[in-house]
Amino acid sequence: MSRTVAPSTRVTLGTLAGVVGFLAFVEFTSGVLQGYYTPMLTDIARHLGIHDADVNWLEGTQLMLSALVVPAFAKLGDMIGHKRMLLISTAITAAASLVLPFTDSFAVFLAGWALMGFYVVWLPLEIALIWSRARRMQGRSTITARASGMLVAALEAGAIIGALAGGALIDALPLWMVLLVPSIMIVICFFVVLIGVRESPEPTGGTFDTVGVVLVSLALIAFTGGLSLLRLNGPADLVSWVVVVLGVALLVPFVLWELRCADPLIDVRMFRSPALGPVFLTAGLFGVSVLGAQAPLSTFARTDPDTYGYGLGTSGFATSLIIGVYLIAMVAGALLYPFVARRVTPRIALVGAAVLVGLGFLLFLPMHDSYGQVVTNMVIVGAGSGALVAALPAAAASAAPETQTGVATGLTNSVKTVGGAIASCVFGIALLSHVTDAGATAGSFAGYITVWVVCGVTALVAAVLLLFVPKQAFSDRAAEATPAV
Repeated sequence: MSRTVAPSTRVTLGTLAGVVGFLAFVEFTSGVLQGYYTPMLTDIARHLGIHDADVNWLEGTQLMLSALVVPAFAKLGDMIGHKRMLLISTAITAAASLVLPFTDSFAVFLAGWALMGFYVVWLPLEIALIWSRARRMQGRSTITARASGMLVAALEAGAIIGALAGGALIDALPLWMVLLVPSIMIVICFFVVLIGVRESPEPTGGTFDTVGVVLVSLALIAFTGGLSLLRLNGPADLVSWVVVVLGVALLVPFVLWELRCADPLIDVRMFRSPALGPVFLTAGLFGVSVLGAQAPLSTFARTDPDTYGYGLGTSGFATSLIIGVYLIAMVAGALLYPFVARRVTPRIALVGAAVLVGLGFLLFLPMHDSYGQVVTNMVIVGAGSGALVAALPAAAASAAPETQTGVATGLTNSVKTVGGAIASCVFGIALLSHVTDAGATAGSFAGYITVWVVCGVTALVAAVLLLFVPKQAFSDRAAEATPAV
């Protein structure tokens, strides 16, 4: 048994190195999009004539759209080709980004910003493409995991450079010129994919499940919309809870339809898979910290301890350094994961990554009074987070049915987004609780403790769930060792 596994531990990207390089540029651009706009959100609000609080609508609408498009585009990628859907999503993102520099209407800007959310399908489609292109290569899972690490490293490098470039350019150039820079990069991405990437072999074909798309879209719109209402109106608002419950209830007809459908949008039976079920649950629990906790961590660092008795009182630049160190740790975690997975097993490597995230957040309970303590915690969290960001889509691809590879990788993203949306709502409510000064702008210390505990515990729960994954999960399927011609 060991003789059949050993060769896969020495595989290299080989002929896939070129396509991974092209896709790494796409992920670098994705990272720029995620970091570039943060330093200029106040400038954007002034340009559009809106209150700072209304900027939250930009994040909310984009998250909602991303939750909707990933299942559909992932399924279409399996059906008609991952490169084709990557090109379509890149074209939509580019067109939407070109709207932003040339409008001062909040409604038009919001629509363009939301449609830019199509970039979230890039990473799942890329990993599914790499997995399909490597189908006849020895050590397919190892190749995919290593390629995923490289793509995530490129993404996080883009986020770091994007944040630094955005902050520098907004002080030197007019806003419309600053907003035009990402658009140019996305247009370049389109031609990079068009010219440099070959299509995935043997698309599965089939019939697109339109009814399934409508049903899951209604469920996600109601659920995420209800969470947004809860953040705005507070946990005592009955209407908000009704909308949330409606979103959950709408999943029932969706599941029943998918079970009867001959070619479903999402094979919901995958959630019962011993290998895939824990991965999807891990992605949702991981979304709590990677998507829901970043804003609270930033605001905690900025809180003045002389005024409130907690926080670090850091400047904007010092806070950005914490974020930068965190992102660098994520790059390291993403790159190290495949090497660790080769020496133990992918399952144990995933468990270790989840434990690092949990440990890093729980360390905030005794260690939150100094800059060095917070940086130490974030390095630990970042190393585990980077490994999980890279590993979860690759793990899903290797454990999924061949006809559902894109769907499985996309589901890790969708479930992670839902986990982040729930956490964002819970953390927003928690930070507003126990605030004794009505005029205070800082969140409560009890709220920050809630954030740390929830993030730490959910990560450790994910680690426990992964222990139930079969030991040989995420390795090359035996049936594919000698593929038919």
